[in-house]
Amino acid sequence: MPKLERGNDTAFAPVIDAYTRAQAIEDGILVDVSDTAREAGFKIPVAVTRTVWDRLVALPDGYRGFQDERGRLWDVLWMARHYALRASDSDRVTMCVLVRDIRKDLRDSNRAPRKHFPIVAIGAGDEGGPVATVMFPEDD
Repeated sequence: MPKLERGNDTAFAPVIDAYTRAQAIEDGILVDVSDTAREAGFKIPVAVTRTVWDRLVALPDGYRGFQDERGRLWDVLWMARHYALRASDSDRVTMCVLVRDIRKDLRDSNRAPRKHFPIVAIGAGDEGGPVATVMFPEDD
């Protein structure tokens, strides 16, 4: 193994291609929710993965009038902030979000909300500053 000298970056091959956070947002892989996240108390940009959006935020048919996407997003981000603050010594934490399936609840009033376990990950954004991403483990 060759010795590395200070300032010598030859131990790593040159970067051929990089997929940036901005590209992931443009492609729809990530959804930028920074405006709502600021309202929920985040001080850094926040995005959720498309999977998180589809499972926890997007309204399935039949939900209109019972819930709205803005409220569901607020709930996810409020919980994400709560869990992130509790894990201030780590760059990621698993959170628990309860989502009630109204369609099933209408048939069974005793049905408990379904638990989901996304991760809040804090890392460096495209410009090097901190960003948060709410994702499921399989999205990583």
